[in-house]
Amino acid sequence: MTASLLLLYICAALVLQLAVGGGVAVWRLRRIAPGTAVGPGEGRPETIGDAWPGWREFRVARRNIEDAGATQCSFHLMAVDGGMLPPFKPGQFLTVRLHVANPGTGIPGGSAMVTRCYSLSDRPRPEAYRITVKRVVAPPDRATVPPGGASAHLLDRVRENDVIEIRCPAGQFFLDPDPLIPAVLISGGIGITPMMSILHWCLDEQPDRVIYLFHGVRNGREHAFKATLEELAASHRNFHLSIVYSRPNPDDVQGRDFQHTGHVDVDLLRRILPRGKQGFYVCGPPAMMESLVPALRAWGIADEDIHFEAFGPASVRSTIGASPEAVLVGEDQLEIAFRRSGRTLRWDGRDASLLAFAERHGVPIDTGCRSGSCGSCETRLLAGRVQYPQKPDHVITAGTCLLCVGTPASHLLLDA
Repeated sequence: MTASLLLLYICAALVLQLAVGGGVAVWRLRRIAPGTAVGPGEGRPETIGDAWPGWREFRVARRNIEDAGATQCSFHLMAVDGGMLPPFKPGQFLTVRLHVANPGTGIPGGSAMVTRCYSLSDRPRPEAYRITVKRVVAPPDRATVPPGGASAHLLDRVRENDVIEIRCPAGQFFLDPDPLIPAVLISGGIGITPMMSILHWCLDEQPDRVIYLFHGVRNGREHAFKATLEELAASHRNFHLSIVYSRPNPDDVQGRDFQHTGHVDVDLLRRILPRGKQGFYVCGPPAMMESLVPALRAWGIADEDIHFEAFGPASVRSTIGASPEAVLVGEDQLEIAFRRSGRTLRWDGRDASLLAFAERHGVPIDTGCRSGSCGSCETRLLAGRVQYPQKPDHVITAGTCLLCVGTPASHLLLDA
């Protein structure tokens, strides 16, 4: 055997050994289910892909009050396990689980586990998430309605280094990443939170993209992120800021603190926005959504260019774009039985979802996102079939249904 031939055999053997080793490694990785740990650290939920399963503990690294009235607070959250955080789409939210123990919250028994969804209010960062929460107060004209228990708990009781449980980011409200389409961001009150996420991401990743932000609040006491927004508008030529106060305080100065008086409406948009295709992103209280979104359509904005997130998306969709057939009462009304509540009611098609139906009839249901993402309203389906006009983000467990986005396809027996 010549030296050349021997060298050829050795090289072939090395190549074969490397190929076998690589194949074994790939086979081992493929056996690991998505979401399981592959890095160092026993039990560490580093993820393959963009989500972790179930609940994960987060520590409050920092709190920041964001408005002069101290009604809105940001919470900077870091994973207790020290792992890096998967990115999210600007505009999405986090689902938070809290043990609320406060007799003044209106929660039966004074103590309960509650689940709520809060929009992420900063761009994706690998080390921390940020949410911003506004205190929900009792309506002045409805003394029997309690204040928001979860928001009061977060603002009054949750401090730095406290631990809360969180599910991975989710939601269908997020920015179209096409930098050539100008983004028109429209928010009311705490609806500014997903806009801050979108805005920060755009200015960092797409600094040449044209962005308009129209934000409406009552007055300067409730104006969250005021200094931040003014600084961003001053330092980015393609970011155009319009602040609207509906009830300015005596010390609020037009031209300095805000640009317009009244509400954000289509007339204001017409005066400021140039012609051409734009993507509209709207987030605010129901009254704003129920007037503005249909007005955008009446103005001629295509449905594909209107994206919205409301404080209860299911209820908003019931008044926006509902077909006449959806609200007709048929002769064959369906019976919806709630086993634990001991009530049997008739579905007449007036409600956008089973959750809205239950709430209208006073049947208590735990809720969170109200858009099919968090799973808070998942309820055992004891009999019947539930249909979903839009596929929910949450993976529905066999034998259960999501009330917030589901409607009955037959008579139902629910464990609620």
